[in-house]
Amino acid sequence: MNRLRTPLRYTAIALFAVPWVVVPLWLMVVNSFKSPAEASDLSLALPTQWAIAENYGAVFTAGNYLVGLRNSVLVAVPTIVVVLLLGAMAAWAYARSPRRSFQVFFYVTSLSILLPPAVIPTLFVLSTLHLDGSIAGYALMMMGTRMGLIVFLTTGFVRGIPVELEEAAAIDGASRIRIFTSVMLPLLRPTLFVGGVLLVIQVWNDFFFALLLLKTSANATLPLTLFSFASASTTSLNWNLVFAHVIMTSLPLIVVYLIAQRRVLAGLTEGGVKG
Repeated sequence: MNRLRTPLRYTAIALFAVPWVVVPLWLMVVNSFKSPAEASDLSLALPTQWAIAENYGAVFTAGNYLVGLRNSVLVAVPTIVVVLLLGAMAAWAYARSPRRSFQVFFYVTSLSILLPPAVIPTLFVLSTLHLDGSIAGYALMMMGTRMGLIVFLTTGFVRGIPVELEEAAAIDGASRIRIFTSVMLPLLRPTLFVGGVLLVIQVWNDFFFALLLLKTSANATLPLTLFSFASASTTSLNWNLVFAHVIMTSLPLIVVYLIAQRRVLAGLTEGGVKG
């Protein structure tokens, strides 16, 4: 029976993935290669007239893809670096402090995962700082709203690390900063790597707050350029161009996934053992 369970499990996963993952993905890819007339049918058939260069060329020219890619990178990279670093520091403090007030702060910080950000106070603060509508203001908002995820993931991991490692480093004369950088960060690397991948997905795909905070096309991220590109036509959607833009928007995430998938699985496994 045990030998049969594994093939049956994989078969069930495959049957579930085909209609919900493979078919939509194929529909998007194959229609991005078609002419506007063929793509309007939204069929799964191969195109009779290939228009790959025209469709993807339009994404770079009319779709402002390079502008959106630049702005998405300018938001994602600082957000991930700052949130991982400060989140790891906060998790270390929450996990090691015996004070009940720190535990309250931990739960309040973790609640940010569930509670939506306060939009009006955020707009007021950014306007006061003269950052309303800027890339920097949007990045600061993303840093603040995504901090709870890293703190929640990392605090439990820190609690599973023996305190004796930090005490030994302190006896050798290491400062608190040296203990954090030389002892804690290497041990937290698997969990932070998983958290970083989750942050990339969330920050890269964010649309609502980007639409709310970024007011000019020069500061638009990839989801905003995709929205503007798709809504440019007042009569009907050019599905071939929309699908091509969706693929190009998702391509950086696909590359990150292909590079990081093994380390993500290793981080999840190691995190489960430590916890």
